[in-house]
Amino acid sequence: MAENTTIDKKLVLAQEQFVHYLQNLGRASATILAYGNDIKQLCAFLVKRGKTEANQVDVEDIKTLQAELTTQGYTTMTVARKLNSIKTFFRFLVKEGVIVANPTQSVKQPKYQLNPPRILSKMEYRALRDVCRDDLRIYAIVELFLQTGVRISELANLALDDVQDNLLYVKAYESHPVRDIPLNKACKQAIDQWLEIRPKSHSKSLFITKTGKPFQVRNIRTSIDRYLKLADIKGAKVNDLRHTFIAHQLKAGVPLVLVSKLVGHKRLSTTEKYLELLKDNAKSDNTQLKEL
Repeated sequence: MAENTTIDKKLVLAQEQFVHYLQNLGRASATILAYGNDIKQLCAFLVKRGKTEANQVDVEDIKTLQAELTTQGYTTMTVARKLNSIKTFFRFLVKEGVIVANPTQSVKQPKYQLNPPRILSKMEYRALRDVCRDDLRIYAIVELFLQTGVRISELANLALDDVQDNLLYVKAYESHPVRDIPLNKACKQAIDQWLEIRPKSHSKSLFITKTGKPFQVRNIRTSIDRYLKLADIKGAKVNDLRHTFIAHQLKAGVPLVLVSKLVGHKRLSTTEKYLELLKDNAKSDNTQLKEL
């Protein structure tokens, strides 16, 4: 097979071209970042073994790296994710004609059990509200998570004009289409209260810091984690507020297709998995969203 000269044999350069390939596919920025870091880690490992070109890599290199990651304390799930990144990278190299044989083809993924999402009970999400009630910015953020099920990245990217009357407008990004989510009275009131004390700023971001800069994902995560701890809610993280919205809407009988559309799931099967967590799933359809 003739080798494709557009993709470099040098692993470090091929890694950069792989990232561009993922960007052209429209993969999520978080996915691209994770893949890029995983392949950088692979390249660093291979350099220590005296291998700098793709055609020098064999199955023993991959198996040794897999064992080393486990020894270093990475969880089975993380090792599996990193191995998936590496497999995707070498499939890319085969596809582009850089290498003929894929050294990862016979390497099996480690088996692991995925923990189910943490669903907050009514008592828990009320307790979370209580502890952050005086922090109007975080209170509005909590309400948005619980009442709309938006992703943390989507919430961080919300602009002032994305709140229109009783609708939340989530702009299209990467491979996710635009969507509108109804805002109930409690959520709209929380946003309005935040806007009344929001610092004056040239920033168009809905949520900003005291100095007028956009409130970043890391700021949101840190703040929510702190309030979850204050509310004595064990084993929960910020993404679980989104999970809580999904589960409680399904439990209230809101149609699966509607919930899936509102939260931006690409596949209906992703939403269906939440039904397994519900012991008394409502059978009747209810198009009215439940207010948490």
